Amino acid sequence: MSRPPIVILTALDLEYQAVREKLVDPRPHRHPQGTRFEVGRLADGRCEVALAHVGMGNQAAAVLAERAITEFTPAALLFVGVAGALYPHIALGDVVVATRVYAYHGGTSDDDGLKSRPRAWDISHAADQVARHIARDGSWKHRLPADGRGCEVRFAPIAAGEVVLNSRVSSHARWIREHYNDAQAVEMEGAGVAQAGHLNRSLPVVVIRGISDRADGTKEDTDRERWQQRAVANAAAFAVSLAEELAVEARDDARGATTETRRPTMPETIRNVAKGNARVGVQAGTVYGGIRITSEPAPPADLAGALADFRTRLQRARAAGHLDDDTYTAAEEELAVADKALETDTPQSRGILTLALKKLRGLIGDVAELAAELAIIIGLAQGLS
Repeated sequence: MSRPPIVILTALDLEYQAVREKLVDPRPHRHPQGTRFEVGRLADGRCEVALAHVGMGNQAAAVLAERAITEFTPAALLFVGVAGALYPHIALGDVVVATRVYAYHGGTSDDDGLKSRPRAWDISHAADQVARHIARDGSWKHRLPADGRGCEVRFAPIAAGEVVLNSRVSSHARWIREHYNDAQAVEMEGAGVAQAGHLNRSLPVVVIRGISDRADGTKEDTDRERWQQRAVANAAAFAVSLAEELAVEARDDARGATTETRRPTMPETIRNVAKGNARVGVQAGTVYGGIRITSEPAPPADLAGALADFRTRLQRARAAGHLDDDTYTAAEEELAVADKALETDTPQSRGILTLALKKLRGLIGDVAELAAELAIIIGLAQGLS
C-alpha cells in the first residue's frame, strides 16, 4: 500500500458485512498464518481500509488486532460492532464511541468477597477530537439508511468482558454498576483491541458500537426485530466517516514531518578529518557561521600523558571562556577520579576510569576540540587489558 490504511475489525459476520458494503473493489489479503483480510477503498478514494473478522471475545480480538497492526502498520485501528445499553436513556440504534474501555473481569477473590482490579484504556486525544468533530458536523449521516437518520452519537466509557450480559439483576450486572457505573454500554472485544493498540506505540484505537439491545433480558426480542442489523449499520456509517478523517490527518501529519526534517533548525557541525597525506577542504551542505580547518590531533603515546595534556587543554578552554567555572570544576573532579583509577590496574579500576571519562565527555561535549581529543583518550582506556 502506498499509504497507511485504517484497520477495521469486527466480531460478527453481520458487522463485517455492514463495513464491507462501504468498500469499493475489496480484494483478499491472506496473512501467512491464515487470517483473511479484505482491503478496499472507501467511496471517495481518500482512505484504504483493511477489514477482518476476529470472532467474539477480548482474547481473539487482541491476537488478531496485533496481527493486523504488524501486517499493515495502520494509521489507526477501529473496532465496529453492536453492544448492549446499560442505561435506559440510550436509545436502540444510537452509536457509542468509547472514550474509555474497561476490562471489567479483572479482580481478586478474598475470604470477604471479590475485589475489583480495574484496567482501562482511554481513547487517544487526537482521535477523540476527530470523532467529536464528525459527530457535531453531522455530514456522516448521509451514509445512514433512511430508518437510522434519527440516531445519536454518544461519547462514553464502555465495559468489555467475556460474557454476553442479558440481565439487569445478575451478578455481572451488579458488578458493573458497582465498579464501572459510568460505563454506558457493554460488549466483549474492546479491551483486547485497546490493549493491542497500547502495546504498539499507543496506536490510536477507537471502539464504535451500535446499541442493539438493553442488556436487560430482552435481547431475544430486539434481535427478532433486527436491531442488530440496524444498529451496526449506524455504527459502520460513523466508522467509515471517521476512518476517512483519520487517514487524511495521518497523511497531513506525515507531510508535515517530512517538511520539518528538511528545514534546518540549527547549525550543524560537520567535521572533515584528513589522515596520512590526504588533504580535505570543506565538505558540507549549507554552512552556517565560520569555517575552521585543523589537522587531526596526533594520538597520545600513553594514557597518563594523554590525561595530563587534556588537563592543560581544559585549563586553556576555561581561560578562553569556552567553559564556565561550574563545568570546569566538575570536569576537574572527573579527571581526578580518572587519574586515581589509572594508578591501579584491575578490572574494577578500569571500569571506574572509563565511566569517569564518559561523564567528562558529557560535560565538555559542546567544545568540539576537547570532545575530539577526549574520544581518543576513551578509546585508549577501553583498549586496556
